Amino acid sequence: MRWRWMPFLVFWFNLSFSYAQPSWPTVTKEMKPWTRWWWMGSAVDRPNLQRELQQFDAAGFGGVEVTPIYGAKGYESRYIPYLSERWLDMLNFTTTAATDLGLGVDMNLGTGWPFGGPTVQLMDAATKFLVEDSTLEKGSTLSFPWVAKDGQQSSAKLQALRAYTATGKSINLEAYIADNSRPWIAPEDVRIIALFSGKTGQRVKRAAPGGEGFTLDHLGASAVQHYFDTFRQAFAKRNVNLRAFFNDSYEVYGANWTDLFLTEFNRRKGYKLEDYLLDFSGNGSDKEKEARVKSDYREVVSAILQDNFLRPFTTFSHRYGAVSKNQAHGSPGNLIDLYGSTDIAECETFGSSSFAIPGLRRDPADVRNVDPDPMMFKFASSATHTLGKKYTSAETFTWLTDHFKTSLSQAKPEVEQLFLAGVNHVFYHGSTYSPKDIDFPGWLFYASVNFTANNSFWPHLSGLNSYVTRVQSILQTTQADNELLVYWPIYDVWHDTEAPFKTLGVHHVDQWLHPSTCYKQSVRLQRAGYSFDFVSDAILAQSTVKSGKIVTAEHAQPYKTLYVPASHFFSEETFRKLLELANAGATIIFEALPKDVAGLNQLEPRRAVFRQLLAQLPILHDAENQYCRYGKGKIYITKDMLSALETEEIFAERLVQSGLKFSRRVANGSTYYYMVNHSEKMIDESVRLNRVGLHYTLLDPQTGQAFTLLSDKGKIRLQLPSGYAWIVQVANQEASLPTYAYMDNLQEQTVFTAAWRVSFTTGGPVLPKSRRLKELSFWTDWHDTTADKFGGTASYETEIELQKQQSKAYLLTLGQLAESARVLVNGQEAGMVWSYPFQIEIGQLLRNGKNTIRIEVANLMANRVRELDRQHVPWRNYHEINFVNIDYKPFDASQWPLQDSGLKGPVQLFVY
Repeated sequence: MRWRWMPFLVFWFNLSFSYAQPSWPTVTKEMKPWTRWWWMGSAVDRPNLQRELQQFDAAGFGGVEVTPIYGAKGYESRYIPYLSERWLDMLNFTTTAATDLGLGVDMNLGTGWPFGGPTVQLMDAATKFLVEDSTLEKGSTLSFPWVAKDGQQSSAKLQALRAYTATGKSINLEAYIADNSRPWIAPEDVRIIALFSGKTGQRVKRAAPGGEGFTLDHLGASAVQHYFDTFRQAFAKRNVNLRAFFNDSYEVYGANWTDLFLTEFNRRKGYKLEDYLLDFSGNGSDKEKEARVKSDYREVVSAILQDNFLRPFTTFSHRYGAVSKNQAHGSPGNLIDLYGSTDIAECETFGSSSFAIPGLRRDPADVRNVDPDPMMFKFASSATHTLGKKYTSAETFTWLTDHFKTSLSQAKPEVEQLFLAGVNHVFYHGSTYSPKDIDFPGWLFYASVNFTANNSFWPHLSGLNSYVTRVQSILQTTQADNELLVYWPIYDVWHDTEAPFKTLGVHHVDQWLHPSTCYKQSVRLQRAGYSFDFVSDAILAQSTVKSGKIVTAEHAQPYKTLYVPASHFFSEETFRKLLELANAGATIIFEALPKDVAGLNQLEPRRAVFRQLLAQLPILHDAENQYCRYGKGKIYITKDMLSALETEEIFAERLVQSGLKFSRRVANGSTYYYMVNHSEKMIDESVRLNRVGLHYTLLDPQTGQAFTLLSDKGKIRLQLPSGYAWIVQVANQEASLPTYAYMDNLQEQTVFTAAWRVSFTTGGPVLPKSRRLKELSFWTDWHDTTADKFGGTASYETEIELQKQQSKAYLLTLGQLAESARVLVNGQEAGMVWSYPFQIEIGQLLRNGKNTIRIEVANLMANRVRELDRQHVPWRNYHEINFVNIDYKPFDASQWPLQDSGLKGPVQLFVY
């Protein structure tokens, strides 16, 4: 079935897109946001599945990602065991109903996370090595069989045994492992180091009923296939109509081994790890050798995770006409290669970021201790771009704030950071299935923004979803136009004497990413206005040169140059490849030449090769900044990379000097700039973009409108309020579009003089009484206990008298809004106002004389949940983790201050 998907994933640039007449692409389900859909206890039924899918469709979602988890207490009779016939019937109903609605369905290939369950027997469970260190006096006897001292590791297998004399001489005792009948007598005082293969004991986290059990040994080839067999049997007689199978972030704690690891290590590295137990265990005196052994170990772990788990996972997915989707972060390996081992690389944003957008709320009580780093997202998008694939997805908004406090305005800049980093297929985190008969707030997952119909912002969610859809429609029908490749010096990450097992997760980037020269130089490049992708040794190994540019894969955009940050350890084979690329016409810029090869295997022969390769460079070894011709190409060695790039006429985008962030894309001769203003001010400047054309078009992702932008000698005027985004198309085809009207000479119209009528329309627990306001105010400022408890929508309505000027545009600004609104003018919808700046153009709907302005405002769930906890209503009652706050402590909203709710304004109308 693989042929069904490869045109979809690789030959994606043939998708229909009208470039002669700029417009938005025809929307596909992938262009819309998707959401992770938790099935609590898998207590699902057909009517509620159908109801929720219809709600997702109406709100603008394109698909769901099914993940069964633990259930709600008191509803055990509704639970459906995972992969039972009834469960599979529910899945089949879901995919059929979703298809009828035009939605897609992905499925976690397990419950909770990570992969595992009742079919994972102990032999296939997550495995770790145990090192035991002891001393033995001369003449003492070592008896066999030797078992691990750890009483919880009764099944641990002794895999290697060495005795070390005082001089460091090693005595191989492996023969005694095989022959348990005879003891060994120490010829002198020795140190004994034993290596066991044991089990972590980890069980599936947040498992659903029927999904409980041991976590899988992801490094073991046979264990992985046994796990897939469970699904092959379950799917044997069924048509599995799934778009993708999904694997969550690598949270396989301490699983650093597999029973055949020593054999794999020997095959891949050419020497026996067990011959270096003293160094591997950290007990040797030669720290350089220890670091080299551990570097080799880490490289093998990365390789077998890729070969034994991720590639077979992709093969399994293709068998069912689906694609594979994987979160590589947290893995013990080269993240670029691991992200690239499946069809869709998925990153994750966790926590909230700080933005300078005026008014954007960021309560310190709702902030995790580690801010998301957009540079981390680029490991996933770089794998996508360099391998010529289509999608980079993201688990989006995980723990964006504490529960019930997330506004749509807070979500927008967070998702924009993902788009700017190359993500083009977001999955919200997330939505919990909740039957209709469950009281407010319904069933909820413990770590998410609650994208459910019980959320007060649900009526306005289509505003965010429409924005995401428009941006993704451009990002998915174009290719990244990044000039540079930046080599990621993975061997510097691997080459140390810390504990052998090294995971690279999103929660400790301050340990493995931030201190690196690669990170610091990448930040410098980005701030200067350059766009780039990270590249690994494996991707460079398959790269070629065409017309002086580096081509990393058949359908990837070519790169103008490769930048190699300063690194100590390097692969001699990669260095050879770089010389081959330069010889073929590529430009390579080294911050400094690497110092040495990595690892221990064949160390001196590889060092000799590396020195021979270095000797081929016609350079001055004592000069700091220099370059040389090498074949058809050039090699720079310089700490001043920006000057080197300009020498090569590779120029930074000057628009960043204004404070804008950008991502540049190309398709069919046109260039698309996605640009975002996250600064504290309006950015209003004329800028010359690096990609020039005869015509410039503004595609406004907030409104869906398109305009012609006039240019003056190649310069265009950018005018983006704080919090706003533009997409500018640069093309040579002329478009028949209205010319964009800049917001110049804004003049306030003093029209809001009448009272406002406030009426509560939807929500609860009960609707507060309507009232008239001479001055706008939040309903939480009224000292009305009913309004204080309310979560939902209220209508603020008034009339204005206007002498309309037909040649002018009219901008309505809402001032302080808590938290989103739908605006109607004279009974006609003007649009959603859900993000900063809270403003909307309404001139088309205004008329001379009397006009009715209606602003339907939705608040957050926080105040209503606060009241539930103040009244001790038992709404949270789940198995497993139950329900926690952002600091993973028991959740209690009873002491929260009231969250501002409603419209305080001032509401103003400006003509321009």
